[in-house]
Amino acid sequence: MMPETWAPSDWDVPDTTYDLLVRSADRFGDRPALRLLAGGRQWHTPATWTYRDLLARVTQAANMYTGLGLPPGGVVGLLLPNTPASYPAFLGAQAIGIANPVNPMLATSHIIDILRLTGAQILVAPSPALDPDGWRKACDVLAAVPAITALITVGGPVTNPPPRWVGDFEQMSNHCSSTQLYIGERRTSTDLVAYFHTGGTTGTPKVAPHTHGGEIYVAWALSTHGAFGGDLAVLSGLPLFHVNAVIVSTLTPLLVGGTTVALGPLGFRDREALSDFWRIVEHYRITTFSAVPTVYASLPPVPEDADISTLRAGIVGAAALPSAVRTDFEAATGVPMIEGYGLTEGTCASTFVPLGDTRYGSVGPPLPYQAVKAVHRDDAGRPTGDCPAGEVGMLAISGPAVFPGYLRHGPDGPVPDPAGVIEDGWLLTGDLGRVDADGFVYLSGRAKDLIIRGGHNIDPRLIEEALLSHPDVAAVAAVPRPDAHSGEVPAAYVVLRAGAQVSTEALRRWAVEHCPEPASVPKFFHIVDSIPVTAVGKVHKVPLVHDSLRRVVLQELDEAGLQGEVVVADVDGQPCATVQLTNGASDEHCAQIRNRLSRYGINYDITESGPASMATVLR
Repeated sequence: MMPETWAPSDWDVPDTTYDLLVRSADRFGDRPALRLLAGGRQWHTPATWTYRDLLARVTQAANMYTGLGLPPGGVVGLLLPNTPASYPAFLGAQAIGIANPVNPMLATSHIIDILRLTGAQILVAPSPALDPDGWRKACDVLAAVPAITALITVGGPVTNPPPRWVGDFEQMSNHCSSTQLYIGERRTSTDLVAYFHTGGTTGTPKVAPHTHGGEIYVAWALSTHGAFGGDLAVLSGLPLFHVNAVIVSTLTPLLVGGTTVALGPLGFRDREALSDFWRIVEHYRITTFSAVPTVYASLPPVPEDADISTLRAGIVGAAALPSAVRTDFEAATGVPMIEGYGLTEGTCASTFVPLGDTRYGSVGPPLPYQAVKAVHRDDAGRPTGDCPAGEVGMLAISGPAVFPGYLRHGPDGPVPDPAGVIEDGWLLTGDLGRVDADGFVYLSGRAKDLIIRGGHNIDPRLIEEALLSHPDVAAVAAVPRPDAHSGEVPAAYVVLRAGAQVSTEALRRWAVEHCPEPASVPKFFHIVDSIPVTAVGKVHKVPLVHDSLRRVVLQELDEAGLQGEVVVADVDGQPCATVQLTNGASDEHCAQIRNRLSRYGINYDITESGPASMATVLR
């Protein structure tokens, strides 16, 4: 069943994100809109911008872009950490065109691909004083993308600037009008407002366009939730290239007169700031914050004398929430953890657990005017029909937050393309889950993360939950390992708590007792120093999948009495092992290892060249 139609006029919401700022400046003028912390332990003396201040700075930034030749609907690339200038740089781009924030930690080649695809005409990047590596990437991007006509820097002077560098962001914007947009053509709710790239865990990231109306709708829908009511103060620690930081932690509080407290350039990755986390909550009377589970797991104990009584809820999403993390947080704070579910392709938020109606394991019912269902799929992954209540299938979402499709190259520039991802108005998420009779959604994991052992689907979350219940285990990631007999078997990468001494055999025994079924007991355990995570703290399993495949190939080499080195990389989105046998390997040796590897359903290539530079094995 399709959701009820969303009519913005029924709810008195603004048409665009710039209209939101104008209206909020009129309503909340001298209230603090942003408190911008410097980072580290320097959190007592933030820069504070009122609603009027923020509108003025955003207007100046938009006018600066117009003065540099950006047309209505033009694209501004943003390669920035979370600095004060990042907010007007981003929101100013949305005022007249499209903001395209990019993760500065991506490989330069990926950044180039993204900005070529989006058709960025202006790039805002860090100065060499603020971020030397980011500056070098910006220069490389500028050389590779001639469509970028202007490079603007944030955070200090630039010596020996490259061609097309036009100046410092604040100096240039300060010379522009702060009271009226130069642009005559106003944006509308259906216009594109942002290009957010996906995580890019395999190959070049995809780019998801958002509309003004989609972003405004989600901000409104979240504002109706109890976590965002009253004297709202949201602590923001995610980077602005992540849609959560923009929608949940910025636009939603700005819509209702709340305050965003920005944790600093490193956000939740700032260990010094995180060590003072509860003092920051106390000092700024924080009411809520949104983070991924790994952030919650790393929070320090709450000091006995800390007054965190203003905190209403901790919001969590983007990854599965281990039950132990929830239990520890709620016991320490006395406030609930509120799970939500959303995707970049769904403008960040599709479901949210209501305050006072927590159903453990659920990410809540759909937000108003959205619908979520589980669907059956054929062998090609296409939907064939709806699942009954309680049955696991691929989740599909419909409503005003669904994006128009991934960005593709078109004859006249980039265009959204819904093919393969939107069917009859339903966004096919690629996530597995079920919807109960009350409409509450329960996640079962990503379809691509399933471990298929002898045709039996195993949810890696069940393995991870079982091992996380061990008192000496700090973190776990379960991934498939190729197996000649079963196709795949579970392999568990485990991080122990500081000072713990636990053998892999002890972990295996624990898994036998606590995993829900024998097939889910990992066949291999690897104790590692850390689990890879993305820039926003999501567990990043691709390096572990690669490592697991690499170990299989090395084992086969060893059993064959051969020597060589192995590199695993994604080719067309699938892991491929390149085997480099040592000098002197014969054709017979190559045939031998091919025969051994052919027993697995894996992609591989064998060469006879000498040793090359190999990736480091996790240890």
